[in-house]
Amino acid sequence: MRPPYLLLDVDGVLIPFPDAEGASPATHNRHDVVPADRSADDPVTIWLNPAHGPLLMQVIRTGLVTPVWCTSWRHDASTLIGPLLGLPPLPFVDLPRPQITTSHPNGYLWKRDHVDTWLGDAPVIWIDDDFTSRDHEWAAERSTRAQATTLVQPDPHVGLLAEHLVEVLAWAALLPVTRAGIPDASARAA
Repeated sequence: MRPPYLLLDVDGVLIPFPDAEGASPATHNRHDVVPADRSADDPVTIWLNPAHGPLLMQVIRTGLVTPVWCTSWRHDASTLIGPLLGLPPLPFVDLPRPQITTSHPNGYLWKRDHVDTWLGDAPVIWIDDDFTSRDHEWAAERSTRAQATTLVQPDPHVGLLAEHLVEVLAWAALLPVTRAGIPDASARAA
């Protein structure tokens, strides 16, 4: 069996949302980036924790998971976010751009149906801050069909913690897999 996918969200995971006072965690540094759909005179300010890059690289180097961006940043995650953290180019799930007013239009995370199709029967550990109970039910149901699935949900105002990545490695180590190398951009892009 190939290593499970590690699906990685950005907003609320690597870029935490401001707290009630509008502050980002003190561990995060400010960056201004220009996503592909914006002009250079209209950058987006983001806050990243420089410790996330080395922590994620430790996970990637184990070969226990195949990391893939799963974010509305799409390719910009690989070209803008990853380099700021010292990550190699990673493939991404090419999510649609739905016209929605909530991230849970059907009572569950808007990405889920697309991710389910993209995954097929592949095992996955998915880190996202925005799961609902219906997403956790979906993960449990996939697992009963021998499609090992687990969800990791950081606090969106804190973001990714080392303990989340410990959970990723502990879960992946239990699966019978062939270790993966660092993926290249051609790996399973949808």
